[in-house]
Amino acid sequence: MANHQAIGAVAEAVTRLLEQSWHADLLSGIEPQFEVYHGKDFSTPMAAGVSVFVYQVCVDTVQRTLPPALPDHKRPLPVRMSLLLTAWAKDASSEHALLGWAMRAIADYPNLSAGFLNASTAGVFAVDETVDLTPAELSNDEIFQLWQVLPSSLQLSVPYVARVIRIESEVVEPVGAPVGERILDLGVLTP
Repeated sequence: MANHQAIGAVAEAVTRLLEQSWHADLLSGIEPQFEVYHGKDFSTPMAAGVSVFVYQVCVDTVQRTLPPALPDHKRPLPVRMSLLLTAWAKDASSEHALLGWAMRAIADYPNLSAGFLNASTAGVFAVDETVDLTPAELSNDEIFQLWQVLPSSLQLSVPYVARVIRIESEVVEPVGAPVGERILDLGVLTP
């Protein structure tokens, strides 16, 4: 199971997937950047490229087949990440091409392996873990609400969901025999 750095590792892995899938001959004259964005980054966006913005993280209540807890550990916390991929370019046709290409790249490699997820920060995910990227859908109201709080005008974007991320508890129950007998030794104080 993953540790508490899983959310950042997934966002970085998505940008690395896009970066490694890019070929210079795809769009002539464009050298795109691929970055994880924070909300404030939307006020001064990149000249050309695709940003990955984590706009929501929540407990995945749909998980029904959780693995059993490891001995002396608590049950893992299943989380779901909502990502927004946004295309940036000087003209609309380049933005359309960039976003279409990014969606195709994720569709070609929707499963991120532990090796790929751990490339920037080793040991975040166990060797047998994967994270799936699936397209999501936002209603018009959700899109407008999201872009009202971001410091930029409405920009061509597509939402994705990253799941099954299981964050392991770092609380370890103490190991030892239970107390079977309590012995009190009372002494007498002398003046």
